[in-house]
Amino acid sequence: MDLKTRVAVIFGGVSVEHEVSVISALQAIHAMDTMKYEIIPIYISKNREWYSGEKLLEIENYKQLDQLLKEVDTVVLEQAADNQVVLKKKERGLFSKGIISTIDVVFPVVHGTNGEDGSLQGYLELLGLPYVGCDVASSAAGMDKVIMKQILRDSGVPIVDYRWFYASAWQENKEHIIQYADELAYPVIVKPANLGSSVGISKATNPEELEEAIDLAVSYSNKIIIEKMITNLTEVNCSVLGDYENVESSVCERVLMTDEILSYKDKYQSGGKTGDTKGMESVNRIIPADISEEATLKVKELAEKTFQLLNASGVSRIDFLLNDEGEIFVNEINTIPGSLSFYLWEPSGKNFQQLTDELIRLALKRERERQSIHFSIDSNLFSLHGKGSKGSKGK
Repeated sequence: MDLKTRVAVIFGGVSVEHEVSVISALQAIHAMDTMKYEIIPIYISKNREWYSGEKLLEIENYKQLDQLLKEVDTVVLEQAADNQVVLKKKERGLFSKGIISTIDVVFPVVHGTNGEDGSLQGYLELLGLPYVGCDVASSAAGMDKVIMKQILRDSGVPIVDYRWFYASAWQENKEHIIQYADELAYPVIVKPANLGSSVGISKATNPEELEEAIDLAVSYSNKIIIEKMITNLTEVNCSVLGDYENVESSVCERVLMTDEILSYKDKYQSGGKTGDTKGMESVNRIIPADISEEATLKVKELAEKTFQLLNASGVSRIDFLLNDEGEIFVNEINTIPGSLSFYLWEPSGKNFQQLTDELIRLALKRERERQSIHFSIDSNLFSLHGKGSKGSKGK
């Protein structure tokens, strides 16, 4: 009797981090215990088509993506009569149900837009599928830097001073927006509020550079943040694993940047001549971070606090900024971090297979808890109206 848990690993997607998602997902897939899990790869293309097939498991096949997608099945998820969710071929014969497999749990590794922002999570909840990682609300809060900062600020978590605005406000009153930078004092950092991987981020040291930076940011998002820039900063990251009840933090890392801002190139194109783009795993780093014991403990404490304030689940990486005065600021949370930050857990004795086991366990735990919660009550308000009622309020 086959007692394996059927795990659908979903990756790809429409965002700029598309390729990073593929790399991270395949790393996770190859780390999973095949004695416990039957792994079903599901790839989402940039045009939102879903695909499944064994050939999706090898990274070399993605060099000829068009050909690869011709050799695998286009698929859809459907609820069966017994409330199970099945993966089916989208194109099937007249007398074929086209069922590929039922699915027990989903492992999303979709970075950025429509994957890390709660959209995919909401779809999975409507299907009734348990899934790894943050839920809809925590995914959305983690992806939107403005919402995240407001939650952290209101809870007393240290963050850098910032201002935010909509892109429409920039078009209507540039002078007012430029005043924001004057209030913060140059230099400042300009960011799209809901994009990851350092895309669209730039520094401004004067009003002319500010205009260029904002024009770039609004091409990626309709919500923009201006932050006070910390000069001579130290960037430290820490991963957190758990849920609202129990958490543990990894060792810390200090990221070595090629510029004052950790860029997309730093994160994903730092593999040197080999082109080994492994996401944050490939960034030049020092592990454990060469900061004081006091600073390390504070970073770990704030990482765990941030994780639970945002009601995160699974594994997340929290990024910090340290200044010369020893102050520590939370920069952001990455609810689906590149490489799932497994390299931060290995020094603590937790290998990638153990990490994926724990993530699946947490997903199934959350589903058991949700099954004990009432989301509706049995009622039929329509039956309270008299027969023949056509929507009138009655007398």
